Amino acid sequence: MPLPLSIHAIEFTQPGGPEVLSLAERPIPTLSAHQVLIKVAAAGVNRPDVMQRRGVYPPPPGASDIPGLEIAGTVAALGENVRHLSIGEPVCALVTGGGYADYCTASAALCLPIPEGIDFIQAAALPETFFTVWSNVFDRAHLSAGETLLIHGGGSGIGTTAIQLAKAFGARVFITAGSDVKCECCVQLGADAAINYREQDFVDAVKQMTDNKGADVILDMIGGDYLPRNLKCLANDGRLVQIAIQHGAKAEIDLWQIMLKRLTLTGSTLRGRDDLFKQQIAWKLREKVWPLLSAGKIRPVIDSVFDLGDAAKAHERLESGHHIGKIILKV
Repeated sequence: MPLPLSIHAIEFTQPGGPEVLSLAERPIPTLSAHQVLIKVAAAGVNRPDVMQRRGVYPPPPGASDIPGLEIAGTVAALGENVRHLSIGEPVCALVTGGGYADYCTASAALCLPIPEGIDFIQAAALPETFFTVWSNVFDRAHLSAGETLLIHGGGSGIGTTAIQLAKAFGARVFITAGSDVKCECCVQLGADAAINYREQDFVDAVKQMTDNKGADVILDMIGGDYLPRNLKCLANDGRLVQIAIQHGAKAEIDLWQIMLKRLTLTGSTLRGRDDLFKQQIAWKLREKVWPLLSAGKIRPVIDSVFDLGDAAKAHERLESGHHIGKIILKV
């Protein structure tokens, strides 16, 4: 089937609230030698998309200005150097932009097969969160079996993914969340304990549940005033991984605690990293995690699905903070 000359995509012409998102017609993107064109069936909605819409997280050089960092669909065209994929093959892919559209280019190296038993909606929830969790929790923080992981924002897409992966690899998992409903959902996913941060101080709770030892690893999306509290509830040789800063980028650090407890503070962003770095994560996911998905031992948690033209409503849902798991656009 011949490719269309134009695509439908979500764009915005100025930063602002969800209302600035609108459906527009764009030329079909051109392929480089190492890319594929994907006919998109579904796209994940993530906080970096919201930050881009607000004007505080621009796409890296060369990336599409169309939002959307993860997609699932079928391969529609191949770059001249792509050999391991074929036209019509179902894939999910991590992209640097362009996902909110009916066609999107992706690096062939960052396309993964859709695991058995996973549909396009679920597959679109995999790349951004699974790449992020694996890179930060396992590669950067070196979470090991028997250690304790504390996840802030346990009900988020990242949180629900991190719970399942950490449990699958033998860790003890605590989470924080802002409602009893979210806490109960996280426990059902496998969390050993859930802390409602509106009702309980997570520092005291973690110390109590670990006999005053603390958490070995903390995955934090909050930042700001959470930093000094995170340091207090880290165990000796503990590792804090910062992946977002919803409470702000600045905080006061007690260096004495870092020295006495031999703490490691690290963090990362994924979007701007090169394809080689991301490809290494893709290989690990395909080897270690995709079999768990195919076996049904872990599953992406889907909160809600919106049509592509309702991207503004999807952003409103994400910004409300009421979601549990991933929000998806159906194309």
